Amino acid sequence: MSVKIDRPAEVGEYDEPLQALLQLVWGDGFLSPGGPEEIARILEGTDLRGRRVLDIGCGLGAVDVQLVEPHGAAHVTGIDLEPDLVEKARARARRAGFAERIDTRQVTPGPLPFADARFDVVFSKDSIVQIPDKRAIFCEAHRVLRAGGELLVSDWLRGGEGAYSPEMLEYFRLEGITYNMASADETRAALAEAGFIDISVHDRSDWYRELARQELAAMSGPWLPTLIETLGRERADHFVTNWRQLVLVLDRGELRPTHLRARKPGA
Repeated sequence: MSVKIDRPAEVGEYDEPLQALLQLVWGDGFLSPGGPEEIARILEGTDLRGRRVLDIGCGLGAVDVQLVEPHGAAHVTGIDLEPDLVEKARARARRAGFAERIDTRQVTPGPLPFADARFDVVFSKDSIVQIPDKRAIFCEAHRVLRAGGELLVSDWLRGGEGAYSPEMLEYFRLEGITYNMASADETRAALAEAGFIDISVHDRSDWYRELARQELAAMSGPWLPTLIETLGRERADHFVTNWRQLVLVLDRGELRPTHLRARKPGA
């Protein structure tokens, strides 16, 4: 179920104030929570050494640097819709000394611009939520994976189905980002329909519910002067209100951070 945020075509979903805010809360180069530790949890049990990885929704590029070092991916291709994010991710790879091992590309919605069986692993951290057709993106991930390749995803799922609550709609309004949300059952079904096997769905709500409370306390307390200095009073107050609503929908079980894992059949 989709909620679309209207904005001028030249303005990306992640404008400069939102990028600044998310990095203050989640760390340099990260647009979703957990940092290196959460990436390690998503990868748990998977060895990236010597493998080619596609990252769907690479954002500012910190995730791709992590996939290469310390996790040892031979090569990472990061894709994103927004040219500003792609340029910043590309610059980050250069600064980290990984320009030859990280290829960052701007793409458009639709089929992935890669040949069949190109990658050993398809990875995504908290980006599939913005893609309307889950089955289509999972079919594309299945196509570009080699036989036996792995899909490793962290994403924002919804609790339940049907109409969103007023509380959830208010969260979407404050967040200002398009949400195309699916439930755990809908996501599992879409993965199976795309041809994946060994599907696992692991709810991370307990972890992030507590962390989000800590973030809210810091944003409305010791971090507030930095937020005001960086963003201005009005935008800082907006984001504190946004985080208060985030905690509410997490507590209600309507927003559910989740890890997804699946495999393409074969060798």
